[in-house]
Amino acid sequence: METPAFWLVQLFLCLLWVNHVMTLGLGGARHQAIVCNESLMLEKLPTCGKSFEEMMKKVDSKKWCNLTEFIMYYDNFTQCTEHEANNASCFWPNPLAEHFITGIHKQFFSNCTSEEVHWEDPPDEILIPLILIPVLLTGAMITLVVWCSKRSDILV
Repeated sequence: METPAFWLVQLFLCLLWVNHVMTLGLGGARHQAIVCNESLMLEKLPTCGKSFEEMMKKVDSKKWCNLTEFIMYYDNFTQCTEHEANNASCFWPNPLAEHFITGIHKQFFSNCTSEEVHWEDPPDEILIPLILIPVLLTGAMITLVVWCSKRSDILV
């Protein structure tokens, strides 16, 4: 009776049992689904916005585009929004929290446009060696491998 098919059936049953244990957890109790209380979250998020607004009043509005000037305030703001979302049994970020955060960004950072970078190719004196060196090294390595493999055939 100890055929390979018998062992495959035993393995399948063992894997099925492991899947069952992993799904239910080791205690065997099913976890209840927690529902996000969106209205509570939307009620609490503005307190984070008000707190951030108060902190941003300490920063000169001309420096609002310089992240180093207010990074601690922004960190407190994001931690507050995450905390309030978690208190309402919501994951973070979620579409409602993102919408709220986007509104704060529009309020404070709408004038912060990034300068568009104009990319240029490097000069030919730099570009040609950057292309040729890897190509030549690849060819040399292939040649070396082929030469060594033929040489080992001769030695054996």
